[in-house]
Amino acid sequence: MRTVFVLFDSLNRMALGAYGGTSIVTPNFDRFSRKSVTFDKHYVGSLPCMPARRDMHTGRLNFTHRNWGPLEPFDESFARILSTNSVYTHLISDHLHYFENGGWGYANAFDSWDFVRGQEYDALKVMVRPPVERLRERFDERHYPLHKLPDEGAITRGNTDKTAFKRMRGAITEESLTEEDEFPTAKCFAKAFDFLNTNRGEDDWFLQLECFDPHEPFVAPERFKAAYDTGYNGKILDWPLYEKNANSPEEIAAIRGNYAALVAMCDEYFGRLLDYFDEHDLWKDTALVLTTDHGFLLSEHDWWAKNRMPYYEEISHIPLMVWHPDHDVKAGERRQSLTQTTDLMPTFLELHGCTVPKTVTGSSILPILKDNTPNHGSKIFGMFGGPVGVTDGTYTYYRYPEDLSGKNLHLYTLMPAHMIDLFDIGELQSSELAPPFNFTKGAPTLKMKLDPKNTQVGQDGDTLEDCETALYDVEADPKQEKPLDDPAVAKRLEAEISHHFALHDAPPELFTHFDLAQPDVALAGE
Repeated sequence: MRTVFVLFDSLNRMALGAYGGTSIVTPNFDRFSRKSVTFDKHYVGSLPCMPARRDMHTGRLNFTHRNWGPLEPFDESFARILSTNSVYTHLISDHLHYFENGGWGYANAFDSWDFVRGQEYDALKVMVRPPVERLRERFDERHYPLHKLPDEGAITRGNTDKTAFKRMRGAITEESLTEEDEFPTAKCFAKAFDFLNTNRGEDDWFLQLECFDPHEPFVAPERFKAAYDTGYNGKILDWPLYEKNANSPEEIAAIRGNYAALVAMCDEYFGRLLDYFDEHDLWKDTALVLTTDHGFLLSEHDWWAKNRMPYYEEISHIPLMVWHPDHDVKAGERRQSLTQTTDLMPTFLELHGCTVPKTVTGSSILPILKDNTPNHGSKIFGMFGGPVGVTDGTYTYYRYPEDLSGKNLHLYTLMPAHMIDLFDIGELQSSELAPPFNFTKGAPTLKMKLDPKNTQVGQDGDTLEDCETALYDVEADPKQEKPLDDPAVAKRLEAEISHHFALHDAPPELFTHFDLAQPDVALAGE
């Protein structure tokens, strides 16, 4: 067996025609849906980027024990397991977070990897003294707060606002991209075709082709931007802050147009991969899986982005399409079984005949390719220090704690790193050894007091103060415009949250944090 796993970042389900989207033309995603089995109730697990990837590697939820961080020494990574079973694994990615302190271990789990530079705030072009005034003239300060930068001298992340520093670097990169083949997505696909040209005659390999697009900033080549030009002629707005919407209708349209252009680029390049499968008849012996890590709010529910607001369907309900050579007669069918990100790891292992570790909580979706076999009764999802969401496929429930600060939570890890920085001395000084969890292979972990400013929710000074618990019937109200007041359903879903916390051997304070009873549940693998 050979597998190509295509992972985009922030690819909204409703941006695709295959899922009913109408605002963006996506002929190639739609074409693949007609070829593959399309999953209609696929959800996220842990949020955002690296927590989601730890879910993908391990088949377990990350957010019950720690925030954004590296792969842990005791983690069972599908890439490592495949490699030890003589399946060659290769990663192609432009996801810069793999190469920050909080992303170590994931790329190294593969036998080899290629990294493409230039996404988000990755310094594609290094300028010690950038033309700040010229950048301020082009980029809107609401997305690029360059007014917070010093006017003279070298600019470092130590002498200026963190957000301003990152977005200055992003602006420099955006100005540096002039030819389409210079864009990271184009380079990622070029590397994928090089891998396939070299290895398509071989067996037993796994290729993960991972594109950061259409994650913000929404920077696309001119021909894609022209197709979704709204006529807006103000300063550049393509990198929304994670905040309440305060933009005019014209500005909202422009931001959505920039996102649409980037999705259209992803669609075209994915289509080139489908063409390659056609040309070389890879369909007969190669699995192809397409998904994303999470979605993104484009002013729906009066919010931009993700993180602290309820994880509305636009964030948590994501696309998944799977082609398997043994199920070609199922082409174009759809599945209503409930699945989530943690199901990918056992699926990849089963594709290649490998044993799934007992501590995995996800389930292979291969049996569902045959028919609508129920996979899960419910699934939870969330972000450490934020709310917890739960869905049974009909209802979604977002529960916020009474204490919004998270000051009584602890992090459990042997890899003390946040997104960019290592844990600070105060956090390390608070550490103590905690007894092993069921998935740590007998190893204790460091238990540290959570500093709320270091959560993904709080890193930009944000809080949960303007958010609240909410319940929706997503079958009757798919746009989630009418919150329900149904205590019986809410209570049932609260019990589902408790069940999943217990299944993942969550620490006792997590139950206390959400005011949930701790049930007696057999742990995964026991």
